[in-house]
Amino acid sequence: MSVAAPLGEKRRATELILVLFAVVLTLVAFTSVSAAYTNKLPSGLLQDGLGFAALAIGTHLAVRWLAPYADPVLLPAVIFLNGLGLVLIHRLDLATLTTKHATHNAPLQLVWTVIGIICFVAVLYFIRDHRQLESLTYTAMAAGLFLLVIPALLPASHSTVNGARIWIRFGSFSIQPGEIAKMLLEVFFAGYLVRKRAVLALAGRKVAGMTMPRGRDLGPVLVAWGASLLILTRESDLGSSLLFFGIFVVMLYVATTRRSWLLIGIVLFLFGSLGAYHFIGHVHERVQIWLHPLAPKYITGDSYQLAQGLFGQATGGIFGTGLGQGRPDLVPFANTDFIGSTIAEELGLAGLMAVLTVYLLIVMRGIRAAIGTKDDFGKLLGVGLSFGFALQIFVQLGGVTRLIPLTGLTLPFLSYGGSSLISSWILLALLLRISDAARQPASELPQSPDEFATMVVKR
Repeated sequence: MSVAAPLGEKRRATELILVLFAVVLTLVAFTSVSAAYTNKLPSGLLQDGLGFAALAIGTHLAVRWLAPYADPVLLPAVIFLNGLGLVLIHRLDLATLTTKHATHNAPLQLVWTVIGIICFVAVLYFIRDHRQLESLTYTAMAAGLFLLVIPALLPASHSTVNGARIWIRFGSFSIQPGEIAKMLLEVFFAGYLVRKRAVLALAGRKVAGMTMPRGRDLGPVLVAWGASLLILTRESDLGSSLLFFGIFVVMLYVATTRRSWLLIGIVLFLFGSLGAYHFIGHVHERVQIWLHPLAPKYITGDSYQLAQGLFGQATGGIFGTGLGQGRPDLVPFANTDFIGSTIAEELGLAGLMAVLTVYLLIVMRGIRAAIGTKDDFGKLLGVGLSFGFALQIFVQLGGVTRLIPLTGLTLPFLSYGGSSLISSWILLALLLRISDAARQPASELPQSPDEFATMVVKR
């Protein structure tokens, strides 16, 4: 039976069944890790299992209350990914228990999960209609750019980690503001393009069979291109630069359906990449490591992480070594940048493809929700959020598998880190809000944000 929710059907029972299935898969993985280390069931299986199940069911009840018509597949897919991420981080913690540098990241990741879910519920509660965000177009731009440039303005001691200047660090507290800035800028892009789409889509002249935009209309693309290069130059953040520019160009293409914008974006990207390779040392080094990861001059230093990750993936083969039976802990930052390598080693290529399938399902459902909305802003925002999510996964796993140079991005819901996890839960809330609007019967859907506000006051 299809789990798609036709217009007007809530399908919350289907969602609950899938959520429980995701919880069971998480507990099976947790048990497998414990059995590999102790040859017996984990001592806290019952309480940990009940706690995670309560958290998952509570999240489902929040969706049932606040977004009753939302897609029934998105939340279960995320529960599975978040649960698998907790298991993998716990597995890497176990590998360090006998060393001098033992880590206990899994309990902290669980705390971040709870905070992320609280933020998820808050977004659903306060944003009852995604069209409310359109009125915040320029506010979102200002806030997003502010968050984006803060690390560049701080001293390196408070903003730099592993060569990338993208953090705010004071004592034990640290946050990556770019994760939130990314979504704010997507809101701005959607609002801006809805207002300017007629000019961007219609004005121009024919060149080689394509309608090229007028020079003065190139401003937004040139600004996005320049901003991405400034981020890359000042903050040495290759991943965010690529993500920021790619999202804008794709949203611009979706808004106008003009291939010329894609062509211009690709040309600007190529020129920017070549310039960065020749004039920015950090980028040049990343490319050299990508091209020659096993070269003697790199393998014991700069490319050690990539080389170990590739060795681990080769060890895993098709079906993997089994959870808890590999050595992914030999890879530096195996629980953050290289958690994809951890999956490939212990679950094999088959396991990695299964995880990618779940990601693909989220992206497809997000785009489907965007297509189903009645307003242009919702369509653009849904596509922007979904494509940005997909591009981040491609860039992250592309770096781990040596398809492209390493960028330092995290894998949503799986990698260790509070900023990434919280922003991913907020992204899910926005996609569910758009999906809820797309699937509501016309009789129940407010015709405008003002009408919605009036309905809330009356209730």
